[in-house]
This record gives sequence, structure tokens and C-alpha cells, in this order.
Amino acid sequence: MAFLLYRLGTFAYRRRWWVVSAWLAVMVAVGSSAVAFSGTLSNNFTIPGTESQRVLNQLRDTMPEAVGGMGTIVFQNPDGEFTPAQQEAVGAALTDVGELDGVEAVIDPFQTAQQLADSRADIENGKVELEAGARELIDGAAQLDAGQAQLDAQRAQFEAGKTFLPAEQIDATVAQLDAAQAEIDAQRRQLDEGQTDLDAARVELERGERLLEATSGIQFVSDDGTTAVASVQFTTAVDAVTPETREAVQEAANPAAEAALNVEYSKEIVQDISEIFGPAEVIGLLVAAVVLLVMLGTLVAAGLPLLMAIVGVGVGVGITFALTGIIQMSSISPVLALMLGLAVGIDYSLFIVNRHRTQLLHGMPMQESIARATGTAGNAVLFAGITVIIALAALAVPGLPFLTILGLSAAGTVAVAVLVALTLTPALLGVMGRRVISKRRWKTAPAVSEAEANEHAVDDSYAAGRGWGGMVTRRPLLTVLAGVVALGVLALPALELRVGLPDGGSEPADSTAYEAYTLVGEKFGEGTNGPLLVVGELPAIEDEGERTDLRLDVAERLAEIGDVAAAVPAGISDDGRTAIYQVIPEEGPASESTEQLVRDLRAEAGSIADATGVTVSVTGQTAANIDVSAKLMEAMPLYLGIVVGLSLVLLLLVFRSILVPLIATAGFLLSLLASFGATVAIYQWGWLGDFFGVSNPGPILSFLPIILIGVLFGLAMDYQMFLVSGMRESFVHGRPAREAVRVGFSHGARVVTAAAIIMVSVFAGFVFSHLTMVRPIGFGLAFGVLLDAFVVRMTLIPAAMHLLGRWAWWLPAWLDRILPDVDVEGARLVEKTDDDGARRVPASDAAGVR
Repeated sequence: MAFLLYRLGTFAYRRRWWVVSAWLAVMVAVGSSAVAFSGTLSNNFTIPGTESQRVLNQLRDTMPEAVGGMGTIVFQNPDGEFTPAQQEAVGAALTDVGELDGVEAVIDPFQTAQQLADSRADIENGKVELEAGARELIDGAAQLDAGQAQLDAQRAQFEAGKTFLPAEQIDATVAQLDAAQAEIDAQRRQLDEGQTDLDAARVELERGERLLEATSGIQFVSDDGTTAVASVQFTTAVDAVTPETREAVQEAANPAAEAALNVEYSKEIVQDISEIFGPAEVIGLLVAAVVLLVMLGTLVAAGLPLLMAIVGVGVGVGITFALTGIIQMSSISPVLALMLGLAVGIDYSLFIVNRHRTQLLHGMPMQESIARATGTAGNAVLFAGITVIIALAALAVPGLPFLTILGLSAAGTVAVAVLVALTLTPALLGVMGRRVISKRRWKTAPAVSEAEANEHAVDDSYAAGRGWGGMVTRRPLLTVLAGVVALGVLALPALELRVGLPDGGSEPADSTAYEAYTLVGEKFGEGTNGPLLVVGELPAIEDEGERTDLRLDVAERLAEIGDVAAAVPAGISDDGRTAIYQVIPEEGPASESTEQLVRDLRAEAGSIADATGVTVSVTGQTAANIDVSAKLMEAMPLYLGIVVGLSLVLLLLVFRSILVPLIATAGFLLSLLASFGATVAIYQWGWLGDFFGVSNPGPILSFLPIILIGVLFGLAMDYQMFLVSGMRESFVHGRPAREAVRVGFSHGARVVTAAAIIMVSVFAGFVFSHLTMVRPIGFGLAFGVLLDAFVVRMTLIPAAMHLLGRWAWWLPAWLDRILPDVDVEGARLVEKTDDDGARRVPASDAAGVR
């Protein structure tokens, strides 16, 4: 591969303007496609096969109107209770919201509260009327009983004296008595009918009371009368609501603020995931630019890696956006692609530029230097890129759709970064010529051959880098123990890792989404921010009253389960076979008790079915988030096993050693767990929360652990390769094993240090991103790279390899024979080109552009 890349570098140099033009054409084509075909990003992280998704799909068929996304508008009067004028202003604003395209329905809090109050009043009036009716029936029955007794007495008197009466009088008296009895019987039948009606009315009244009792746990206006919550139901799921609809809802509701009200919107209404690059990310790039300038010495040279990263990201992320028109893609996909594209794009180009500069300064002709840098450093870049790509593409292995798209989009962007580094970088190096090195540096350039320069450079690097490299290898056992203990302490918080998906409480403290979330929690209870949707499958019942009783029976049983604040019947299908319930937890959607409540509801489904004949299932956004998190945690061990196995195989091929892969993989696991621990401490426990903008500590983003595993693995193997390959090269060329560790370390330490600082800077820029979901990802990656590069690769690895000595490179003879020889550093290319044309030329003459 090194020879092929050597020829590619030669071609890119000779046809540099062709290559530049080709990439410009690609950028224009991709940009046009992104504009023409891009769709809407979503925050929908559903996973097929989970119970919540299965129930939601079923509900979509039976009650499609019930699956539309819900948002919340919170109105607050900071001066006290709402005035009638303010209530009218809220009502007018909500009427306008309800008329918007994309809005299915709006619940006016004041109208709903009034309707509930009227219903309670009607029930109380009904009770009074029932009592009056019951008394009337009792009085009527008493009167009938008295009349019956009087009639019976008359009949008895008649029977006693009828023998003395003439036949005509007897017949007349009997007729009178029978008529009186018929009248009493008719009145009694009326009383019975009245009692039946009264009993039916009492049953209906009791149903109404039960329904009101069920709804008592849900409020629309706070107890102190200062805050009201309006629910907005969209015609589509929340993730499919267009930015235009969200904006229209806000524009329609904002006029209520003119009535001296605060108007706040939930995350579902205000979330904007169309912008993936903000001011914080720019700061990260500026830090990277400063590092490049310090290392390379000229603006031209420092700007080249940045330009390469921008081109790679522009093409890679552009392709990702173009595909959003045909593939449902989560908002995190282009963000991760952007993060990785910037980081590896800068680093990969830097490795080639650094190698080229070194060769120029040691007298190599321009074309030869560019070609050889592409064949040697470019070969390492290719192998490192393939490692990262494989790790990201392996995110498809667990079989989770959104994670598959996430991994493939990031892998595609890394692949573009590799192509840019191997083609556009050598072309632009040819365009820039001598300007990649400052005039001051040219004046001090040595006039020696390449071979001599390399030898002297190694010795000089060893002497210059002996400070850190010498220190960690001078006390290797102490270094290893201290490093392992430090990483172990950092990893301790990971023992309490909880995962979930972000809610409004994760938004910045000054955002309207956070304000809405906080107000709802304070005024109406934390659980109101994350209601659960329970779906019941009812048996066929013709009588509507019996069906209502059954629905209420289920609601009451749901309300009896621990940590349920309220369980309200919320609707029923046209065929009467599917009922939905809104279950309000006691605590918020990200709490452990709510997570346990979902499990309890599912566990109680059997007993509810036995008692009522109704089969219940749990769905809704909160339950779906919990299911997604659980599914991701199930997939993580499998993915970690794949990554660790891949690590061992790749490093075995590269370094032809048994122990080096084991040490490298152990180091990766240590830095990974330490990164988990630090992320938990900050984002779950809230340590340094003010600095990092953590307003409401909670569970870690559910797919963060699996992303950290994939990305940190790829980057860790990059640094392992660039550092340890130099150690192996020194050992193979005859240096003692322990000396080879120091020499190889010093040979690659400078460029790896710069590359790691750049990557940490880029990732750290996302720690303060305007997208709160991205922040813990940026922190985890930045801190993970920091630990892996400086604690593991540049401290623990050289110390451990110094302890092992020659054993570090031990490989069974039989395995050595069957393993392919992967020449990552392009050593054979260097030997071949040195044999073909090594010569002594002054650097200032040799580096001229042809």
C-alpha cells in the first residue's frame, strides 16, 4: 500500500491543479445536493421491537389522532392571579394556535378548568336533586302505603257487610274498590319507574364522581392561580414537526405576553436542531489553529490542516444532509460527523505535512518529499482512518437503526477526511512549495543526506525529549501504578452510571424550555413534565355505561400503583375496543422512580387483565426513552467485545507482538472507564455544574457510552500506532528494547502531542454547544482523548514497555510465520527509494518547486 500511496502522492503533485479542481467540483456538487435534497432532522430515537414502539404502532392504526406529538405552553402572571383580561388574552392566543396547519388540537387551561368546575357543580347539584327525588319517592311511597291501607280497610269493611247489601250496590262498591286499587297500582308503578330512573341517575352521578376523582390529579391552572399550562397536540410526531410549525406556534402565542404575562415554551416547541455549528465550536477551531501555528511556524502551513478539515467536513456532512431527504436521521448524526471530521481531518493532514516539512529540511526534493510523505505518513493515516471507520461502522452490529445511521454517517465523514488527506493535501503542498516552512527555519536547515539526517534527528529527538520520556521510563513501575490508580479513581463514578434521554431540565438555565420545565414541575408536580401513555385493549361490550365503568376500574387500579400521581381515562377508539390513559408519575421523566414505575406498570398488567379483562401496555415519549436506554445498555457489552477483539487483532498485525496489543487494549479500557466516570460526575452528579452549564443533573445520554467506546477506540489506536510504531522501528533496526522505547517515543511525541491537543480542542468546543444533547458527548470525547493520549499512550504505555523489555515484542514463531507483514510506517518504501536515489543536496536547493 505504501508504494501505491507513493504513486498517488506523485500524481497529486504533478496534477495538483486537476486535483484541486476535482475537489472543488465535489464540494459544489455535494453542497447543491444538500440544499436540494436535505430533509428534517429529528430527535426520535425509537428502536423497533420495544414494547413502547409496538404499542405506538398499534395505536397508530386504531387511534391515529392520539399519537400526535404534544408540546406545552406555560403562561405565568408574575404579579399574582390571572385577571379576566389576561385569561381572555390567553384564550385568544390559543385560538390562533389551534387554527395553524400542523396543529391537531389545543387545550385551553381556563376553559378546561371552568368545564371541570362546572362538572363538579353539576354533580353537586345532581346530588341535591337526587336527594330531593329520593325523598319525594319515599313520601310518595308512604302516601301510597297509607292509601293502600285505607283501601284495604274499606275492602275489609265491605266484605264484612256485603251480605246485607243489594246486588246492585255490591257491584258498584266492588267497581269503586277495584278502580281505587288500579289507581294505587298505577301510582306504584310510577314510583317504581321513578326509583329506576333515580337509581340510573345515581349510577351516572357516581360515574361522573369517579371520573372527576380520576382527573383530580391533573391541573391546568396552579393552586395559587398564577400559572396556567396549555397543551398543543400536533398532527405528527414531535420529531416530524417542521421548524415552520414550531415558529408559527410561538408567533401565535407570543401576543399573550402583551397582557403582562410570561410565555414559556416546552422543548418540543422551541427545539431547533437545524444549526449544528455555533460560537463554542469556533473557539475550539481557533485553539487548534494556534497549536498548528506554534508547531508549524507559518500561517500557510498552519492553515493547510484546517483547510483540509473544513473540506472534509463540508463534503462528509454535506452528504449526510443530502441523505436526510430519504433517510430519517437523528440530529446527533451530522453533529458527530462534524466533530470527528474536524478532529481527524486536522490530525491526518498534520501528520503528512509534518513528515513533508522534515524531509524538505533534510534536503529532499519537493516532488520526492511529497510522494514519500504520502507513502509513509499517508500509509499510517490510511491505516488509522480504516481503524476509526471500522469502529464506527461496527455501531451497526447491535442492530439499532438510528445508531447504525449515526455510525455510518460518522464513518463516511472520516473516510472523506482520509481521502482529502491523501489527495488534496499533497496537491496543495505542491502549490504552496517552500512556504510551508518559514524563512527563519530555512536558514537553519542542515545540509545532510536523508539517511544521516534521520540518524541525527533520532539522536537529537532522544536528547530533547528525554525529559518526559526519560522520567516515565526511569521509574516505570511507579509510573504504571500511579497512572492506573489515578485512572481507577476517575473511573469510580462510572459505577453509578444511569442512562436516559434529555428532557427540558437538561436545557440551559436561561432558555425558555428550561423555564417551562421548571415552572411545570414547581406548580403542577414533576411528573407532569413526563406523562406515561397506557393503552388498554377492552373486551367487546355493547353497553356504553358498562364500558365506562370498566375504563374507570382500570384507571383506579393504575392509580393504586406506587409513584402514580394520577391515572386519567383520556380517550377511546370508535369501536370501543381501545382505551388510552394518561398516567402522571410522582417524579420527573428522568427519575429512577419513573423508570421503575414503567417496569411496575408492565408487571401489573397480568393482574389487571385477570381482574378486569383489559390488557394494558405502556408507551409514550417517557416510556420510549426508557426502552431505548435499556436496549442500548443491552447492546453495549456486545459492541465493547467487538471493539476489544478488533483492537487485539489490528495491533497484533501492526506490531507483531502478543503483549503490546494487550497493554494497548487495557490502556484503552482504563481511559474509557475514566472518561465515563468524569462524565457521570459532571452531568449526572452535577460536579462543576455551573461551569459546564449543567442546570439539572440527570442520567447520561443513553447512546453516549456506546459512542465513546467506538470513537475513543479508533482515536486511541491512532496514537498507539504513531507512537509505538516508532519504538518498534528502532527495535527492529538494532537498538536495545528499552532504549528503543525512549527513542521511538521521542521520535513521535511532538506530533502526537500537537495532534492530541488539537483533537481535544475541537471536541472541547462542543462542551458548550448550543445543542445541549451534544455537550456531554463533546466532554466525554475531549476528556477521553486527553486521558488516552497523555496518560495512557504517552505515560503508561512507554513505562509498561520499558518494564517488559524484549518481552514486549515476543511473538510465537508459528504465529509470526502466518501473520501478514503490515508495513504501516512504509519502511520498505523508504529503503527502496533510498536505494534508488539517495543523494546529498543542500536543503535550500533541494526543496525548490519544479
